[in-house]
Amino acid sequence: MHADPAGVLTGAHFLDGDHACSEGALSAGCRFVAGYPITPSTEVVERIAQRFPEVGGTFIQMEDELASSIAIAGAVWGGQRAMTVTSGPGFSLMMEHLGYAIITETPLVIVDVQRGGPSTGLPTLPAQGDMMQARWGSHGDYEIIALAPNSPQECFDLTIKAFNLAEQYRVPVLLMMDECVGHMMERVVIPRPEEIDVYERRYTTAPVDGFRPFEAGEGLVPPMVRAGQGYRFHMTGLTHDERGYPEMNAAGQARMMRRLVDKIRNNVAAITDVEEDETEGAEAIVVSYGITSRVALPAVKQLRAEGRRIGTLRLRTVWPFPEERIRELALKTRAFVVPELNLGQIVREVQRLAGGTRVVGVPHPGGTVHKPDVIREAIVEALG
Repeated sequence: MHADPAGVLTGAHFLDGDHACSEGALSAGCRFVAGYPITPSTEVVERIAQRFPEVGGTFIQMEDELASSIAIAGAVWGGQRAMTVTSGPGFSLMMEHLGYAIITETPLVIVDVQRGGPSTGLPTLPAQGDMMQARWGSHGDYEIIALAPNSPQECFDLTIKAFNLAEQYRVPVLLMMDECVGHMMERVVIPRPEEIDVYERRYTTAPVDGFRPFEAGEGLVPPMVRAGQGYRFHMTGLTHDERGYPEMNAAGQARMMRRLVDKIRNNVAAITDVEEDETEGAEAIVVSYGITSRVALPAVKQLRAEGRRIGTLRLRTVWPFPEERIRELALKTRAFVVPELNLGQIVREVQRLAGGTRVVGVPHPGGTVHKPDVIREAIVEALG
């Protein structure tokens, strides 16, 4: 289906990434947001609070991030598309409810505008130190989807995509912004409503009697119900059967977990989204995401001007990781260079997949961004 015109501010605008994310949520049909103020994400919910009265949405400032992350789960089961927004310390608090949303297959969106950490860290300055927490921050086995925009335009576009993926696969989706992308201001073009595809939530048509809320067919994603429709369904964070009732044994765990992970693993090719430039025949390939992908470009362009064959692979989808593409490129290039605003997170994924191909990380503890010359020197070093 297409976007509700009431939520779409069609036209060209000069927005920062946080505000562009707000407009993406509105265009995607989000009508419930719960949050707690935290720099550098607060501007997202400030704009949401201003815009929601125009479209019949509800914003609630909760007492903390724990309350925010469970409130949006309740809103989803009440029939809403819902989102919360936070940064590092609040993201840590939300991990319990991230796991709950995974096991109950609750489609929601969590926006993390990353800042320097750990703990309170650098509230107003950038980092990309939450990338592994996004993948493994909750306990147990699971699969997750996480997107990483590198511009205000992508903050708009990928917020819509986050909601669509959440609905399609009934999984929480993370939008991993960073302070620089959240606060930079650029031209953002918002299409007309009929040009914005919004994934329609699939509700069950099964009879009320004998309904099994976690029974999935070949697609592995069961249809939903909403509270008040007359269906009886049981929601629990315990291992459960197709009825939602606790099934506390190894066989039940295996059956539930296989489906939860396979609904993502079987669709990795459809979910992953990367942007490549001149990777074929490249001596070295720069793998990056978020603000660092933009900082790396001057270094790449300078080396190309000097006659070096340097490719780029930008991760718009970080999780699931584009494993097959990295393996393919490892057979064709001499080196990968991975700059990121942390002391080594995504570089480890590249190392895991690169085989004998050299992998050079360009770590940065955050607080500012890399200097392009540092990335240039790393590329030259990687090529020996």
